[in-house]
Amino acid sequence: MQVLADLLRPQKLDDIVGQDHLIGKGKILTNLVQNKKMFSMILYGKPGIGKTSIANAISMELNIRTKFLNATTHKKEDFDMAIEEAKFYGEIILVVDEIHRMNKDKQDILLPYIENGTIILIGLTTSNPYHKINPAIRSRCQLFELHELSTDDIIKVLERATKLLEDIKIDQESLEYIAELYSGSGDVRSALNLLEILYYSTTTHKIDIDLIKSINAKPVFFHDKNEDGHYDVLSALQKSIRGSDVDATLHYIARLIEVEDLDSIYRRLSVIAYEDIGLANPGIGPRLDAAINAAERVGLPEARIPLSEIAIEMALSPKSNSAIIAIDNALNDIHKEGFGSIPSHIKNGNPNYKYPHDYPNDWVKQDYLPEKLKDAKYYHPKNNLVENNLNKVHENMKKEN
Repeated sequence: MQVLADLLRPQKLDDIVGQDHLIGKGKILTNLVQNKKMFSMILYGKPGIGKTSIANAISMELNIRTKFLNATTHKKEDFDMAIEEAKFYGEIILVVDEIHRMNKDKQDILLPYIENGTIILIGLTTSNPYHKINPAIRSRCQLFELHELSTDDIIKVLERATKLLEDIKIDQESLEYIAELYSGSGDVRSALNLLEILYYSTTTHKIDIDLIKSINAKPVFFHDKNEDGHYDVLSALQKSIRGSDVDATLHYIARLIEVEDLDSIYRRLSVIAYEDIGLANPGIGPRLDAAINAAERVGLPEARIPLSEIAIEMALSPKSNSAIIAIDNALNDIHKEGFGSIPSHIKNGNPNYKYPHDYPNDWVKQDYLPEKLKDAKYYHPKNNLVENNLNKVHENMKKEN
């Protein structure tokens, strides 16, 4: 029996819900389809937000022969067959799910055919392609990030689904409740799967909030009416850590743990470690990575323990934003002044370069910045123990030369 999510699979881009930055009047994917021209691409984002649906819609609208493969479950022979089909038909769209797991053998046989356009590759992944996908594949593809679906987006898809479920009895409040369950992740596929389970779990096909709670007890409070709740919680978490309020920090971490949104915790804590704590406590980054690895290894509910410990440490840690200010100052200078020419003596292989390790204290005075920026000063240390010590060491090193 075909599942509800597959029955609702969009046949054209206009049927896609969300992803307004890519789809719609004047947007890139819509324009490419209208111009009957497609290029290899990688679609990346969270599960259930429309990657396969977009690939399917592109294939249907362009009416180009399409083959769907999975990088892990399909063998090299399956990819060989796809190449033979591409040669026979002149071109095919090859949709590869979990493309970040594609091994080198499969990549090597595909590359020349992607290069000459015989294969239009559409790679799908939940991982960041800049980190997880082989550069040889990545350089031949346009990268498109898909955004999480809003609560309204999920409701819209659920309303479409009810039209396919005969005699379903469900009110708007219950539809909104289901949507709220998945608004943190934007996973519309999971929302559809739950709706289908609810529908077949009764003989009357009547769905209400009590029935939903009996099957999925996950609390609903993640988003508010304006759909800003998810980001409000993350903002409150960051401001609580920045403000050194350990109890507020634990409250917002608990809210995110309660709805099992560990990915958001990992990402936001990683930002905070380097934006708000930074050089005042540079060891916090590796300790946070260790806590995240521990949380991933043990999973919930035990994941709450390492996350609680690192969150407390981050809240009580000294703070410094000197690093983010420094890099933003450097970027602003580049935007205003341009790059400038690298001094000739530090270019590769120049004999006039002074090798610092040949001098006392491993330091020698010479210019490193481009001439037009030679007096630029980007980093201004904050008054904390670590940065004060770093600055003293640096100044003493220069004094003794």
